[in-house]
Amino acid sequence: MNLTSLPRFARVLGTGSYLPERRVSNADLAAELAADGVETSDDWITERTGIKARHFAAADQNTSDLALPAAQAALQAAGIGADQLDLIIVATTTPDMVFPSTACLLQAKLGVAGCAAFDVQAVCSGFLYALSVADAMIRAGQARHALVIGAEVFSRLLDFKDRTTCVLFGDGAGAVVLGASEEPGILATALHADGAQAEVLCVPGSVKGGHVTGHPVVRMDGQAVFKLAVSALDKVAREVIERAGMKAEQIDWLIPHQANLRIMKGTAKKLGLPEERMVVTVQEHGNTSAASVPLALDQAVRSGQIQRGQNLLLEGVGGGFTWGAALLAY
Repeated sequence: MNLTSLPRFARVLGTGSYLPERRVSNADLAAELAADGVETSDDWITERTGIKARHFAAADQNTSDLALPAAQAALQAAGIGADQLDLIIVATTTPDMVFPSTACLLQAKLGVAGCAAFDVQAVCSGFLYALSVADAMIRAGQARHALVIGAEVFSRLLDFKDRTTCVLFGDGAGAVVLGASEEPGILATALHADGAQAEVLCVPGSVKGGHVTGHPVVRMDGQAVFKLAVSALDKVAREVIERAGMKAEQIDWLIPHQANLRIMKGTAKKLGLPEERMVVTVQEHGNTSAASVPLALDQAVRSGQIQRGQNLLLEGVGGGFTWGAALLAY
């Protein structure tokens, strides 16, 4: 292979997303929780998180079912067929099965075979991890077209007697199709993890003897997560900006992980970016984990908020403790 002939960039060709039909407002959720003796309200949730609603998957919907329409929308936007894909990566914490990967199941639902397909598990940072891997594979000449998806049915990991966590999360999927290009695309990525912080946000369950043991529901130290998230997101954002040889004021849009409006505003403030240049969808989606960044990206693209030629800073932080960012010319 002639390395000098390899493309310089992986460029976003198209985006897509999907939300389950069932929308659950704060008032709806508060009423459901009250039936089980758990007290909360629209005002309580909104004040602490900025969330007004979230979507929950139907009982017969799995992660690959949410990923499929998001993938199809991204492929249509990119103007390519699924048979042109060389790589499928699904970032998810809620796979359909222990194995095979959700990416393999999605590949079959797309009606194709042969291309590489695998999952990435980095919780809410998962899409950034998957995007970075796909970018590296395209730059290395191992793929020309890649489908990268974040998809979750996170509602199945919630303890609906714990109002500090069950009000935060929702289900959904977001997707991008990347293509090899000589035009600027993904300019820089950065990924990090600190396993010593695993206990601040986790689902303490495991598969032993063919059974799930422990407590497979979300456990979170909210104050610790807030402190870690704001600091980590600020540092990783500055890291990718420096790697790309740019300055913060050159960023047209900040697309942060949609977890908590206070964390998002804190990140923008530290970077010196006005809130008007931050894409915000958390009020309608809640925290959709690995799906949140691509969901927000797709909605901003389709609404006309994001235009070709603009510089986008994507970042996420999640259990692990993991965090990452990507700076791209859209």
